[in-house]
Amino acid sequence: MSEKDVLQLIKDRKSYRGPFDENRSVDPSIIKDMLEAATWAPTAHNMQNFKIIVVDDRSLLLELSEMGSRVSSVFIEENYRQLSFSEDELKKKKTGILAAQFPPGWLTPEAQKGKVEDPLSGLGGMISKASALLLVLYDPKRRAPASEGDSLGIMSLGFMIENMWLIAAANGVSFHVVTAFGNEPLQSEVKKRLKVPASLDIVLGCRIGYPTSERKGLRVRRDIEDFVSYNGYEN
Repeated sequence: MSEKDVLQLIKDRKSYRGPFDENRSVDPSIIKDMLEAATWAPTAHNMQNFKIIVVDDRSLLLELSEMGSRVSSVFIEENYRQLSFSEDELKKKKTGILAAQFPPGWLTPEAQKGKVEDPLSGLGGMISKASALLLVLYDPKRRAPASEGDSLGIMSLGFMIENMWLIAAANGVSFHVVTAFGNEPLQSEVKKRLKVPASLDIVLGCRIGYPTSERKGLRVRRDIEDFVSYNGYEN
């Protein structure tokens, strides 16, 4: 694979938030390759501070999908600030996402203040119809020396997830990060059901599968000159 091929793969990688085809499974060999890529991700001090639970049992996926996750008012308020309400607005900002991807109740004037009535987000078909769910566990005790707060360890998890994501993209498998699994009380419920040790934290879940239909939403990125300077901040 050439440098241009790698760059194109990075550009093609995207998050798919729509439903997956429950009748089409991701080949176990692809999942194995994703996990192999995870092992080779750079981690601070080579601590390899993660574990992954692969959930591919259909009945268990259904059980997890029936668990709800309450969305915090802070998330709703700060999420609102990142939204664009038209494609033209999004093209101008070059950051954030389209408001159309979120429930109507999150797009009201009240939502600007984090006030949404019963902000319960059901996992539903998003999880039950996935081919598999990869739950990423974090071990806060496995950190690089003198790294209080473990920002390096959290960054390492990002490297690992990106490695898996790129392997999925290279094989035509859609990938979606579900951060709700790191929230309470959902995290505690899932840890209890899957017998996860108390010493480990669930960071997030990665659902994988094949889309029921292709969704071609607008994707934006800043131009290089928007975020790069040379030999000083203002250059």
